[in-house]
Amino acid sequence: MSWNATHLGGLAAVLALALALAAVPEAAQGGAAPFKEPAVIGIPAGPFIAGSDRAEREAAYRLDEAAYGHSRTRQGRWYEAERPRTEQSLPAFRITETPITNRHYAAFVAATGHAAPDVDPRTWAGYGLIHPFERTRRHAWIGGKLPAGREDHPVVLVSHADARAFAAWLTAQTGRSWRLPTALEWEKAARGPAGLRFPWGDAWDPARLNSHDRGPFDTLPVGRFPEGNSPYGLVDAAGQVFEWTATATASGSGDRYLVKGGSWDDSGCGVCRPAAQHSRPQALKHILIGFRLIVE
Repeated sequence: MSWNATHLGGLAAVLALALALAAVPEAAQGGAAPFKEPAVIGIPAGPFIAGSDRAEREAAYRLDEAAYGHSRTRQGRWYEAERPRTEQSLPAFRITETPITNRHYAAFVAATGHAAPDVDPRTWAGYGLIHPFERTRRHAWIGGKLPAGREDHPVVLVSHADARAFAAWLTAQTGRSWRLPTALEWEKAARGPAGLRFPWGDAWDPARLNSHDRGPFDTLPVGRFPEGNSPYGLVDAAGQVFEWTATATASGSGDRYLVKGGSWDDSGCGVCRPAAQHSRPQALKHILIGFRLIVE
């Protein structure tokens, strides 16, 4: 993977933030267990199949139509911007086995004083999303406190900058460089080398992920669906929560980034395929979006 001036400038900014965060003393955690860094899995170097063909996209539209009873994703051409199905190649890398959890993020908030995941009603209304503000409350860290019983749920209500700040802090804590995955890295980890339509294979199976098809219409503790793991062992790569990537949209404005994986709110689930391309504004703090990281 080549690195241009933009990449290098971004890396310098992240390292500067890491040094700044390293200087902040860890807050007392009320007797909580010592921080344990996220578990990672290795993805080998070499070729893999990325993107989708006409047959896969058509199958995705049909899944959506069967689930929702309408053709809005087809009419909106949701899947037409996906990368054409081609062979790609990447160096080896290591990626967190699961999305970053509330437990992981709590250590970061306690150590740095970074704003806890939350959103105010006015900001939420400005997003123009279909979810009512009241639905955010079960995910929000009200008063800066992690929601009880959700320690092992994926952290949500985090912007792209929040995810990068966590990566910078983890870099300072461990002495190794952590970052968001590119969309291609995420896709390889999620579908394996053979270009499977879903992490587990080509056939849709709602029993293998947390989606709206079977409920509970909410996040769940990570790792509840081992039968949905990818060939490399990536957990919760379909459904559960969308995940931020380091890949900006083709416009180059830097305002929107690709998210991957689908969520607990999706049915069907065409958008849960690793090949699906979906972008969101970088400042968005959504109840459907979390992240995982790569360590170098």
